Amino acid sequence: MLSSQSSVPESLTRFNNLLLTGPPGCGKTNVLERVAEHLGDLRLAGFLTLELREHGQRVGFEAVGLSGRRVILAHVRFRSLVSVGRYGIEPDRLVPLIEEELDRTPGTMDAHLIDEIGKMECYCPQFTEAVHRLLEGPVPLVASIALRGGGFIAEVRGRNDVRVVEVTLANRQTLPGQIAAWVKQRTAQANTL
Repeated sequence: MLSSQSSVPESLTRFNNLLLTGPPGCGKTNVLERVAEHLGDLRLAGFLTLELREHGQRVGFEAVGLSGRRVILAHVRFRSLVSVGRYGIEPDRLVPLIEEELDRTPGTMDAHLIDEIGKMECYCPQFTEAVHRLLEGPVPLVASIALRGGGFIAEVRGRNDVRVVEVTLANRQTLPGQIAAWVKQRTAQANTL
């Protein structure tokens, strides 16, 4: 478990990929938003998946790139052969965002942030290919990942080069500073090689 300070815990120093998990509503997206704020001086690439709400009700999900591009990934009004719960998924909508945020030329970013490696996103083959490539690469990856899931989600969670940290009420305030310190340490190490 991560400590309550902004130093880098010893348990993270041997990993290049950090995965945040927990049940829906635990604060994973908020932690990643705050990590991005802490890392404002670095070149970041990636996206956050945000809820779409109408009249106080969740009606879908929008992926928002760190450079500003927005795409609606899932919506209750999408009539699609692919669905998760009551949301129709249009996986191809993610492709331009993936190309802009996750297919960058090596050396043009310091870290990747992805929210999230989840069931909806995994319906897009370009997304799973990009995540696999990023996990193998030299640039630190911080991503949220579904608490449960088979297939690609289980494969990613089970890798030897990732550290999975559960976001809880007790740690979600301190995690952003700790993760930012870890990313800066990893970036500094990569720049000295």
